[in-house]
Amino acid sequence: MNKKSIFLFAICLILTISLFAGCGGGGDSTTKPAETTSGDGGETTADGGSNSEATVTLDLWHYFGEHEQTVFDAMIEKYNAENDKGIEVVATFVAREDLMKQYTMGAVSGELPDIGMVDNPDHASFTTMGVFEDITDLVNDWGQADQFFEGPMKSATLDGKLYGLPHNSNCLALIYNKTMLADAGVEVPETWDDLMVAAEKLTQGDTYGLSISAVKNEEGTFQFMPWFISAGGSIDDLSSPECVNALSFLTEMIDKGYMSKDVINWTQADANSQFIGGKAAMQINGPWNIANIQNDAPDLDFGVALVPKDQVHASVLGGENFGICAGAPLEESFDVLSFILNAENVADYCEAGGKFPPRADSMELKDIWQTDPIFSVFAEGMQYAMPRGPHPRWPEISDAMSTAMHESFTGTKTAEQALADAKVKVDEIMK
Repeated sequence: MNKKSIFLFAICLILTISLFAGCGGGGDSTTKPAETTSGDGGETTADGGSNSEATVTLDLWHYFGEHEQTVFDAMIEKYNAENDKGIEVVATFVAREDLMKQYTMGAVSGELPDIGMVDNPDHASFTTMGVFEDITDLVNDWGQADQFFEGPMKSATLDGKLYGLPHNSNCLALIYNKTMLADAGVEVPETWDDLMVAAEKLTQGDTYGLSISAVKNEEGTFQFMPWFISAGGSIDDLSSPECVNALSFLTEMIDKGYMSKDVINWTQADANSQFIGGKAAMQINGPWNIANIQNDAPDLDFGVALVPKDQVHASVLGGENFGICAGAPLEESFDVLSFILNAENVADYCEAGGKFPPRADSMELKDIWQTDPIFSVFAEGMQYAMPRGPHPRWPEISDAMSTAMHESFTGTKTAEQALADAKVKVDEIMK
C-alpha cells in the first residue's frame, strides 16, 4: 500500500499537468454506484424503473467518436435485450481528457464507473492508482485468453496479473507511393538495408525518400519504438547497442538527406500530408490515415508493407482496453466484458470503426483483414505490435525516449550519448 500511495501522488501530478483544463460537465461525467435489488414486489432499480427480478445496473464509460459510438451503443442495447441475468448496462460518453481526470479523481474519491475504457499505454498508470480490479482468475475461467495477441494482452498486464482486456488495436506500417518506386526502379523495402538504398534513390528534388513523425511527445515515441524493437532493444536498457543502432540508423537517414530535418516538428498527420503532397515517397504511419489519403489524393496509387526490419519484424501497439473498476460487481461486470469482447462482437466493432481486433479468431471473421490489399497488411502487422510499457510512469519514460530522438536528430548529442542520458532517467523511474 505504501508503494501504491507513492505512485498515486506521482501519477496524479503527471496526468493533471498533461491533460487539458476543464471537465465536461456535470452528471454525464460522474457515476452512480451500481444498485442491486431483489424481491417480489417490483422494487425500484438504479435507473428508477421497477423490476420483479433482481437487477444490477452497471455504468460503463467510454470516449468513442460519433460513428464508433453508434456501433458500440447498438452492441450494448443487444446485450441489455438478450442477457437473462438481470444486468443492465448504461453506456456514457465522456471525452477522453475528462475521463482520464475522472479516473484520477475517482482513485481518491471512489467515484468510478463499473466498467471503463482506457488508452492502452495509460492502463498501467491507472491500475497502480487502484482504478482497475485484478480479473486474472475471471479471464482464466473464461478460457479465451489464448485468442488475444501478445502485445495487446501485455498492455493490460501488470506484475503478471490482468487488470483488463484489449478491445481494439492498431499499429504502424510502411506506406509507399507505387508510381514513385516504379519510376525509380525500387522494390518495396523489407529490411533496413533495403530501406536505406530505396530512400536514397527516391530522394529527388524536394521529395524525400521517407517521412516519419518525430515530435517530442508520445507520437514521436510511438514511431521510434518499432525500430529499436526490431533491432532487439528494449526500454530496460536504452543504451544497449541494439537501441543505439536503431537511433543511429534513423539519424543517418536525416544526415544523408533522405528524411527531412523537419520530421522533428511533424505529427503523424503531418507526415501523411507530406506523403499525400508528393513530398515523400514513403512514410511510416497507421491505418487511421488511410482514409485521408484516399479522400485527399484519390488518384495516388499507394501500397502498404510491414515496417522494414533489422533482426525481427516489429510494430507498436495503439488502441483501447476495457477494465472493471474498483468496487464494481466483478462477476456481473465480467459478463458484460465477455460479451463485448467475444470474437464476433470485436470483429463487428473493429470492421465498422476502421480498427483491428486484438483477437486472432476475430481476424478470421471478416474478409477485409484477409483480402484487402491495405488492411490485410496492417492486420498481419498486429501480431508484431508491442505495447508502450506497460509501466505506471510511462509518460516520463516516453518523454526520455522522444527527447533522446530529438537530441540525436538535431545533432545536439550523438545517438550513444542521447540514449545513455535517457537510460539514466528511465533507470531512475523504474527503480
